[in-house]
Amino acid sequence: MGKVVVIEHLTLDGVMQAPGHPDEDRRDGFAHGGWAAKAQDPAMQEVMGAHMTHSWSLLAGRTTYERFADYWPRQDPNPYTEALDRARKYVASTTLAEPLTWQNSVLLPGDAVAAVARLKDEVEENLVVFGSGVLVRSLLPHGLVDKLVLLVHPLTLGSGRRLFPDSGSQLNAFRLTESTTTGTGVIIAVYEPVGR
Repeated sequence: MGKVVVIEHLTLDGVMQAPGHPDEDRRDGFAHGGWAAKAQDPAMQEVMGAHMTHSWSLLAGRTTYERFADYWPRQDPNPYTEALDRARKYVASTTLAEPLTWQNSVLLPGDAVAAVARLKDEVEENLVVFGSGVLVRSLLPHGLVDKLVLLVHPLTLGSGRRLFPDSGSQLNAFRLTESTTTGTGVIIAVYEPVGR
């Protein structure tokens, strides 16, 4: 059975929107894109790489998939591009249609919760999620997230889409299984739901 591993960059005030670059996600007028770029550290790459071993697939919502598919295949050869190109990519979407543009991509049409629950039963590898806030927020209440890898950056933005919104979140308990602090002050905390 596959496990869903969610890897998210967050600010101290919980913002997850557009950590990578300025034009990554301007929804709702967000003007702080690229806020995580200054804090890159080899320890962050090591932790993320540990979850991207030979036995993993990417699980993404539509918005993250479209941004990744537009960005990564155009990059010069590097370990991340090669790993992402090689990986199977499962895309939860009710608006996309096959064939998907990026190699090794498979559409999970219909209800994302039901599709991911079926997928977890069918695959052996980890299903790694980057970003995809809408998808993650839909999976959490149904117990479909097995691990949260949170990279908490030492800054606040005051606005932006958050992993856990002010309303609509339910009580979930997690236990800390691993933590480290990078040289740039990013706390990397790995959590698993209590009761697993």
